Amino acid sequence: MSANETRQTTAHHLLEGLNDIGVDYLFCNLGTDHAPLIEEMARRRRLGLPLPKTVLCPHENTAVHMAAGYAVATGRGQGVLVHVDAGTANAAMGLHNLSRARLPVLLMAGRAPYTTRGELPGSRDSYVNFVQEPFDQASVVRPYVKWEYNLPSGVIARQALRRAHAVMHSDPKGPVYLMFARETLAETWLDSEATNDAADRAGPVVARGVDQQTVEAIADRLLAAHNPLLITAYAGRNPATPDLIDTLARFAGIRVIAFNPVYLNIAHDSPCFGGFMPGRHVAEADVGLLVDVDVPWIPRDTPENPATWWAHIDVDAEKRGFPMWGFPGHLRVQGDSYRILAQLLEVLKARAGAAFRVAAAARVTRLAAERDARLAAADKLAAEPGSSGQINPHYLCAAIGHALGADDIVLNEAIRNAPAVFAQIPRTRGGSLIGLPGGGLGFSGGVALGLKLALPERTIVQVVGDGTFYFSNPQSMLAVSRQYGLPIFAVVLDNRGWSAVKEATLRVYPDGEAKAANDFEAELAPMTDFAKVAEAAGAYGEHIEDPAAVEAAIRRCLEQVRGGRTAILHARITRL
Repeated sequence: MSANETRQTTAHHLLEGLNDIGVDYLFCNLGTDHAPLIEEMARRRRLGLPLPKTVLCPHENTAVHMAAGYAVATGRGQGVLVHVDAGTANAAMGLHNLSRARLPVLLMAGRAPYTTRGELPGSRDSYVNFVQEPFDQASVVRPYVKWEYNLPSGVIARQALRRAHAVMHSDPKGPVYLMFARETLAETWLDSEATNDAADRAGPVVARGVDQQTVEAIADRLLAAHNPLLITAYAGRNPATPDLIDTLARFAGIRVIAFNPVYLNIAHDSPCFGGFMPGRHVAEADVGLLVDVDVPWIPRDTPENPATWWAHIDVDAEKRGFPMWGFPGHLRVQGDSYRILAQLLEVLKARAGAAFRVAAAARVTRLAAERDARLAAADKLAAEPGSSGQINPHYLCAAIGHALGADDIVLNEAIRNAPAVFAQIPRTRGGSLIGLPGGGLGFSGGVALGLKLALPERTIVQVVGDGTFYFSNPQSMLAVSRQYGLPIFAVVLDNRGWSAVKEATLRVYPDGEAKAANDFEAELAPMTDFAKVAEAAGAYGEHIEDPAAVEAAIRRCLEQVRGGRTAILHARITRL
């Protein structure tokens, strides 16, 4: 023991460890279990010692998704602090989304104290300490995390954090979960007693390219193809990939479909962009590439051709997180899609003869004509404004599209109106579009705030339905926006309910009792005024029902956002 050494709590070693792994922010919803951490944070601030910045979030949904948005923007996982089993339960839906989005986030939760009579510092001292101890706290999020650990001692706190960091950043990336009891946080240790592995001993496993033989096998098929097809959803997680896909598609004459896109995967004005629905193109393709996609089409509704040859290129080609996954893949390649597609393009350029180049160019010309027809159809859909209280969502979204710049980021969580957002708010630059990765509604509010925190110069636009807006925990979202100066533009497409519920019922029972009675258990509080919710939180709110008010309202909202104040536009669109 050095004469200069003093005993420090596990909380101290945890915060030191978070510094070690480069965590900038802790998105926090704190509780009784965090007392030693709160005490250590105050001590470090008094002494001027480094520690991650804290962002206090009134609801865990906001905290988890803010960390997700920051990870999308930076590629670096941040920390989320929640309260024992209850906070973990509130965070579970967000972790579901992060798991499907393959985003690195470190969720940390306390555990109920385990001593009851003051045997150790941090012992149980309130009613809640007794009732918040489940048999298996980690089971709440186990389906959604890559790694979980209950910290047994502060001696290995920094080592555990390095392990968490390496796992969550290893491809395919994903969330991890660390727990610690209050007594463990309050333990004291000398620095010389604590284990601290060197940073270069715990690096992540990064996806890379593939062997030349595999690339040549895919190139062989493409060089002989007459109607190649590429389907993707999240290749654009790397903002450089959309341009590469566009270049590859133009060179080889490949139609590109972005089904249920999680990111922008190809510029929407590309001649090779074939829209968002695979449809008949799946059966028409002779060679297909599945690139970073979980669900390339809906098999029940999409004819397939058993003669089509498919290659599957994916950072997660195994799909271990899916109990059942049965899409075709004659050649499955796990790796970094940007590197693999770059390898493929290089081989194609080297081997392509004059006949191939002529045929590919002819396909691009045909695809461009299809694109022009699709854009004309979108314009036709947007031409009709609608009526009072029944604004046409295509008309509204087209007005938003005209008002935005190429670098503005759009989050599409409009669910049943998502096609209107995709069709009418075209994006052309990598990183400018984010869609719902999982099934947990309410992701876009927190993600928008996390993006704004990481990219303060960008305008962030969140487009949601009224049902989704409820799931977003809007009071929590708005409180964080105001407290930390994170202005975003939220557009609520209010069709007065859950259109997805109605449409799902009709798909299963197209001529059933619910249709006959027009009773789908889907209508939600039709008189709620979300603009007033915004105003109550200090944001700017507008409620519009008249199509004639759309353009001016959008302009006023964007002026408020660019002036530093969150704006919510509540628009009454066509009823569900």
